[in-house]
Amino acid sequence: MRILGIESSCDETGVALVETLADGGVPRLAAHALHSQISMHQAYGGVVPELASRDHIRRVLPLTETVLAEAGCTRADIDVVAFTRGPGLAGALLVGAGVACALGAALGRPVLGVHHLEGHLLSPFLSVDPPQFPFVALLVSGGHTQLMRVEGVGRYELLGETIDDAAGEAFDKSAKLMGLPYPGGPWLSKLAEGGDAQAFKLPRPLLHSGDLDFSFAGLKTAVLTQTKKLGAELEARKADLAASTQAAIVEVLVRKSLAALQRTGLTRLVVAGGVGANKLLREQLNAACARRKVRVHYPELSLCTDNGAMIALAAAMRIQSGLSQPEARYAFDVKPRWPLDALAGTPLPSPTA
Repeated sequence: MRILGIESSCDETGVALVETLADGGVPRLAAHALHSQISMHQAYGGVVPELASRDHIRRVLPLTETVLAEAGCTRADIDVVAFTRGPGLAGALLVGAGVACALGAALGRPVLGVHHLEGHLLSPFLSVDPPQFPFVALLVSGGHTQLMRVEGVGRYELLGETIDDAAGEAFDKSAKLMGLPYPGGPWLSKLAEGGDAQAFKLPRPLLHSGDLDFSFAGLKTAVLTQTKKLGAELEARKADLAASTQAAIVEVLVRKSLAALQRTGLTRLVVAGGVGANKLLREQLNAACARRKVRVHYPELSLCTDNGAMIALAAAMRIQSGLSQPEARYAFDVKPRWPLDALAGTPLPSPTA
């Protein structure tokens, strides 16, 4: 079975083709293509939803043709068209859903809506070192920071989540306070490489709360306060402030992840989402997990950000597990807000007629 996946939840247009295997093993990625809108949104310092939606319209079909050509396939070879149904920006989601359902109708193929975060959660299965169930998952994608216990496809238990800003938002908002370009997170991480992580004493919110929840709004406020204190000295101390900020975020993520492993008794950790590409986070998690004889898995770096491969993969794994059945029903809706634990092992609801 060949599954075409379309991702359009925010500011990246992703298309991919995944093939299921006859032996029921992990599906194989045949080809994928991605267009980032970063350069378009930089002038505004953040994502402009209407511009994002319009750019998805321009990109999705050319990317589809690129993927099919790379995979050596034609549109007639597609068996299922999968798309991101939520969560995300409503207008952006509607573009991907509309194109997917129109393509499915034109080809006479069934379609399937996929949860964006489930795509991130399962994306490490496309890596050279895929995980095995069960595991603890640290999801750090955009506005989401969550710890999940994962027993299998669709079997997710929420262990803890952010009560305000997510880790990705803490990176981006702190970077903006320092005057760094959009998107701030990667710029802050790069700048931090030349700074002293001990230079500023910044808070680690909820580090000793006794639960597995996160909170990063207070850290952002502390960074704001520090930038005001530095005033004219900010430019000279910016690398130190970036390093101190990154160290605070990473310490919370690592300590909470280890606490989740201890609480569940599991010995396997999966890290997924854009922040999962952070170099310091990977270094500290790898070292801490090695000491505890815990295996840690990541997506390939090219699949950490939003992409079509994770959507096609999630669709394939849900179909293989019997949790979802694609249908030739082409009316659609989207779910801008959609908690991952709401899936609760049940099939994804079909688009309304």
